[in-house]
Amino acid sequence: MRIHDTRLKGVWLIEPDVFEDRRGFFLETYHQRKYAEAGIAGPFVQDNWSHSVRGTLRGLHYQRLHGQGKLVFAVEGEVFDVAVDIRHGSETFGQWYGVELSAANKRQLYIPPGFAHGFCVLSETASFVYKCTEFYVPADEGGVLWNDPQIAISWPIREPLLSAKDQGYRPLSEIPPSLLPVYQR
Repeated sequence: MRIHDTRLKGVWLIEPDVFEDRRGFFLETYHQRKYAEAGIAGPFVQDNWSHSVRGTLRGLHYQRLHGQGKLVFAVEGEVFDVAVDIRHGSETFGQWYGVELSAANKRQLYIPPGFAHGFCVLSETASFVYKCTEFYVPADEGGVLWNDPQIAISWPIREPLLSAKDQGYRPLSEIPPSLLPVYQR
């Protein structure tokens, strides 16, 4: 397994070891000891699977008091995955990192608590899995507008399929600091 730093501290791109032969391939999607040694301690308490059609954009979601670390990867198709630092007081507040994750490249992204997360589907369909370090708490959920002009994410799609909830989120600059995660040194 190879772990690559990104421009956002704590957000890591992971390339698992893949063992391929004429029958197909094998890889570990998670190994508690190996990931903990790399700095991804968990524990992971909830797994989610999302299946979406081309052009779907989900996000940008976060939980304020029950922040979720997420280990994400595509098991079918291809997505453009994004993490945005929304931790009030962070030196990288409002900055984003995006990467293509696919069943073909088998890469993973780890997004620590305190970041907003979203992805859009680039293939006909995509199945996307994420392991979470905290349970989902509906009353604690927040979101940032997917096309916030100050964050300026370079989404590879122009007119995404969005839920009504995702359409209604506000830009980061309009969200009171009391509704954002706080940066912990």
